[in-house]
Amino acid sequence: MRAAAAFRAAAVLNLLLAAGHTYGFLSLRPPTPEARAVRAAMDDVHFAVGSHSYSFGGFYVGFGLFVAAAFLLLGWLCWTLAGLVRSAPRVVPLIGWPLVVFYAASAILSLVYFALPPVLFSTVIGLALARASWVVRTEGAA
Repeated sequence: MRAAAAFRAAAVLNLLLAAGHTYGFLSLRPPTPEARAVRAAMDDVHFAVGSHSYSFGGFYVGFGLFVAAAFLLLGWLCWTLAGLVRSAPRVVPLIGWPLVVFYAASAILSLVYFALPPVLFSTVIGLALARASWVVRTEGAA
């Protein structure tokens, strides 16, 4: 697989990850009475910070949407890197390798705290980015 194709595959996978993440956390219904009670408390218990009132349920939704927006940004960045393979091949690995490290950390955190789908997505995206970052120098020089 050529570097640009690997970056584009990572971009598409990021879009799918953003969609799946958003759907998953917004549609999650707690399965037990205890879990429903915790979720209700997250939504019902408010606390003030300065002149604003917040709830942990609001933080949950806000952080979930923030993560989805970050995956969209990462998808755009991967697509942009695909376009830079020919025009700026020396710059691409400087961005690509830190992304590989990010997705390795994401896979580990997902393994510990989440479920199999985000582990798989993070691993496959990280491998695609590693492949692209590895071969971009030879392709860019050609």
